[in-house]
Amino acid sequence: QERSIEFQRYKSHRSTTHFPVTSSQPPDPINFITANPSPMRSASVLRMASASVSKGDGLRPTPMALLPPIPLYRRLLRAHRKHLPSEMRLLGDEYIKAEFRAHRTVDNPAHLIGFLTEWQLYAQKIEGNSWVGEKIDPVKVAKMSDEQIGQLYELMQAIKERRESGEGEDQS
Repeated sequence: QERSIEFQRYKSHRSTTHFPVTSSQPPDPINFITANPSPMRSASVLRMASASVSKGDGLRPTPMALLPPIPLYRRLLRAHRKHLPSEMRLLGDEYIKAEFRAHRTVDNPAHLIGFLTEWQLYAQKIEGNSWVGEKIDPVKVAKMSDEQIGQLYELMQAIKERRESGEGEDQS
């Protein structure tokens, strides 16, 4: 019973105290907001929070909250199944599987966040069909290693050959 009485005193004291009296520093905004809920204050905090979130630049969709790796992996495979032709789907699925396998043991949070963010943006593009005819961001190309640029060039050549052989078959 003593604990419940102490808790009641604490609870009533907490609801009437707006600022910590013992400290000369300004109150912590998070604790202040949670200790003093008010609809007006909550709305202003939500407005400030939404104002600080990136709105996107029109070309890139605004990223949602990051999905964990497994749900993101499933979403990517689902997007490929729904939105890509079978040949592109097979190539894309293999690439996704290899990338997720390679990043399974990554411990650096910055690398994980970057990895998941890029894959989530990719999923949004595939689902929105905004990727067709899109050019590669020059900033991303500048960050690529020589090996990655070589792979990109090989992919470009393979696509060109495929288009040329496909166009030749259609004409005969």
